[in-house]
Amino acid sequence: MNQGVSPAMPSMAGLARRAVSAPAGAPKIEVEGLNFYYGAKRALEDISIRIAPHLVTAFIGPSGCGKSTFLRTLNRMNDIIEGTRVEGSVRIDGDDIYAPSMDVVQLRRRVGMVFQKSNPFPKSIFENVAYGLRINRMASSKSELEGRVEESLKAAAIWDEVKDRLHESAYALSGGQHQRLCIARALAIRPEILLMDEPASALDPIATQRIEELIYQLKRDYTIVIVTHNMQQAARVSDYTAFFWLGRLVEFGPTETIFTAPGEKLTEDYVTGRFG
Repeated sequence: MNQGVSPAMPSMAGLARRAVSAPAGAPKIEVEGLNFYYGAKRALEDISIRIAPHLVTAFIGPSGCGKSTFLRTLNRMNDIIEGTRVEGSVRIDGDDIYAPSMDVVQLRRRVGMVFQKSNPFPKSIFENVAYGLRINRMASSKSELEGRVEESLKAAAIWDEVKDRLHESAYALSGGQHQRLCIARALAIRPEILLMDEPASALDPIATQRIEELIYQLKRDYTIVIVTHNMQQAARVSDYTAFFWLGRLVEFGPTETIFTAPGEKLTEDYVTGRFG
């Protein structure tokens, strides 16, 4: 794929407003008319999308197009940045997550997040996974805590590699194991939705393959939204793909359609490597 931007960079001018195709049935996440601002700068413009449960939805687009910013609006992670504001609505199972009555701590229990750079705590493998369970008082006994930790490590496909090392430092693990440990930590509090921001970008091909296989398995139990710069990865792991450009959602639909028969010339130019 081309690196950098060609001089004949496409623009949003003249881009037709089109209805984005969405899965049938009630959405897990429904966004309507979302605008997001960093101070006076509008970073996201009029985003509307319906994300179905138990599928993998990938956000693609060039660097700086707004896909990670949008991902963070789905669990209000942008709230920690001073001077930001949101217009429009984001609903999860019909609940407006920006309503004044929304408990943000409870929201982030429902919507877990895995970051681009794995961030294990300076604790043991066991305590990394147990951390959220402890602070949220989600285990009533030692045996329940141990069971939940084991369950989460198994769900993240790392249990067999660490079951005899649970009380060793998490820092002793490899990069790919770090990321799966962080996924286990996110799963421990049993979220409904898992947001993943470039979860394999810093990993080698073998570790990346394991993360992709894990994503495929996890969608049975979770709704997954992933940001990726790797279009081959998006094609491999996702059911639906959304293409972002200059803070706008250009096109959204089944992944096969986006990559083989997109409805927008801008999408076609991007997925065929003409720019990006």
